[in-house]
Amino acid sequence: MYDIVIIGAGVSGAAIARELSRYQARICVVEKEEDVCCGTSKANSAIVHAGYDAVTGSLKAKLNVRGNERMESLARELDFPFRRTGSLVLCFHETDLSRLLALYDRGQANGVPDLRILNREETLKLEPNAAEDVHASLYAPTAGIVCPFGLNIALAENAYANGVEFKLDTEVKDIKRLETGFALHTTQGILKTRYVVNAAGLYGDVLHNMVSEKKIRLTARRGDYCLLDREAGKHVMRTIFPLPDEMGKGILVTPTVHGNLLIGPTAIETEDKEGTCTTREGLLQVLGKAGRSVRNLPTRQIITSFAGLRAHAPGDDFIIEEAEDVGGFVDCIGIESPGIASCPAIGEMIAGILREKMDLKEKENFISTRKGIPNPNIMSMEERNALIRENPAYGNLICRCEMISEGEILDAIRRPLGARSLDGIKRRVRAGMGRCQGGFCTPRVMEILARELGADIRDITKSGKDSLMIKGINKDSL
Repeated sequence: MYDIVIIGAGVSGAAIARELSRYQARICVVEKEEDVCCGTSKANSAIVHAGYDAVTGSLKAKLNVRGNERMESLARELDFPFRRTGSLVLCFHETDLSRLLALYDRGQANGVPDLRILNREETLKLEPNAAEDVHASLYAPTAGIVCPFGLNIALAENAYANGVEFKLDTEVKDIKRLETGFALHTTQGILKTRYVVNAAGLYGDVLHNMVSEKKIRLTARRGDYCLLDREAGKHVMRTIFPLPDEMGKGILVTPTVHGNLLIGPTAIETEDKEGTCTTREGLLQVLGKAGRSVRNLPTRQIITSFAGLRAHAPGDDFIIEEAEDVGGFVDCIGIESPGIASCPAIGEMIAGILREKMDLKEKENFISTRKGIPNPNIMSMEERNALIRENPAYGNLICRCEMISEGEILDAIRRPLGARSLDGIKRRVRAGMGRCQGGFCTPRVMEILARELGADIRDITKSGKDSLMIKGINKDSL
């Protein structure tokens, strides 16, 4: 019998697990995929929004501003990349200036600091490649960019270090209410728990509707993106938005913490909760609208495209509450943008709900910090040489595009909640994320995975389950 089971190991589930790990309780996270960070959290804009967009008084507004405030200290504690770069919302016509001013007023009401309205000259001084016909902009210096994988994995690893159990490849198929608590029927057997936190992303409505008579329907919205090479990474220095509309914040252009340029996303509603295929229509929309905001986009530098899905809830707000007719079942669903920015505050909010209901007591030995995988690329030559002397694997280059060594890959596999697939390695150390998209290093990474996991190389997957990289080859020929 667990005290709390959290369903979903995305950034919300991991943030909740980390906050709850401060308390004396037996906690488990269950995740249907083979790794943490496999749903919405792995395919998004990676923006830490300032907090001016959400309706004043909404959960999105409150948790966005609080999460933004916490992100810098959290990045220091848990050692993941975060930069406070600022953002601009562009207005192209004087007739739209009232909408820009409304965003400013909303940001002020939400408690966003240091917002400013800039004229055309001020905007172009900050971002020379912004559209030449920009009329004005809203400047939010507290906005930032983060590595969403690094954030998610850091939260999960710190929760694990504080005693939270993780059961991966474990899908919840049914939930039954017990006299005290719940029985979760999973693909790995039955788990019993006093309380459930439903952080299951796009499937949050499915799980909620298993236990509650008050049904919820989440809408999947697909977002197509294009990622550009590092050579294009300084085309803009801040995140550039158009004026938002009813479908969201619009197609943005932003640098990433790893030096690339990212453009997207679309907002296309779909019935398919697994529908992450890009479309020609979607990518053309990305290129066209991004080109309206930023001049001379170096689109020949695109190295890959991808799509992510986010869960849109009725009422256009997060749903974070105990189900009205199911005591002990706490929903954390409809977590779309600004979910990444809000996740530290989401964790606080859920922990606060359960602390009060369960009378949780704080641990005396909570571990507040976590150290990430050493990155030789940001070290001085002296530090790098010392690292290689200590561990020669850090001198064996595997991924040339991203300059990733065997030592980093070994660390990604061997650390708590370590990688078990090619995508797991990518998310932790970026091997295969560069210009050639794994064309050179994939076989070598597969060899390391097979060796470290004691597996046949034919069993190595891209992302778990049946995503095999090699099929139809006789073992004797390898």
